[in-house]
Amino acid sequence: MTEPRTLVLLRHAKAEGFAGSDEARPLAVAGRRQATAVGQALQASGPVPDAALVSSAVRTRQTWELLASGLTAPPEPELLDDLYDATARSALDLVRHVEPDVRTLLVVGHEPVMSSLALLLAGPGSIDLHQVSAGIPTATRCVLTLEGPWAELGRQGAALTAVVRTPHE
Repeated sequence: MTEPRTLVLLRHAKAEGFAGSDEARPLAVAGRRQATAVGQALQASGPVPDAALVSSAVRTRQTWELLASGLTAPPEPELLDDLYDATARSALDLVRHVEPDVRTLLVVGHEPVMSSLALLLAGPGSIDLHQVSAGIPTATRCVLTLEGPWAELGRQGAALTAVVRTPHE
């Protein structure tokens, strides 16, 4: 039997309003605090990622950088243009291609993809589905566990075990 795996789907921290291209929006001051708090929480209570897929947008990269500063041994992130405009299914394809030895994967992305992917994957034993069905706020993470390899992950192939919000004030 395969060792259990953990998938953490994190919506980027609070970003500045629109002033140019959406992809170039930086984190707001409150978002910087959120991202730092997420990293500290992951280090203190887990799950600590050993791999990370991060959208190439400025706000997701900044979320990762601040989050990673709170981890003792942050992994090198894989920055993905495809995650910026992903659908739940295309994001799932990215997860399926993660190296088989990865035990805990963090995906830093956008709404509505993070909540849609959590709902797509959530199967038997899932909790808090009502918290993700209408979308998730910034710096909220959905934690899912799965028993099989990443390559075989599919619809209802994981259990949503936690939805953790990070206040922005």
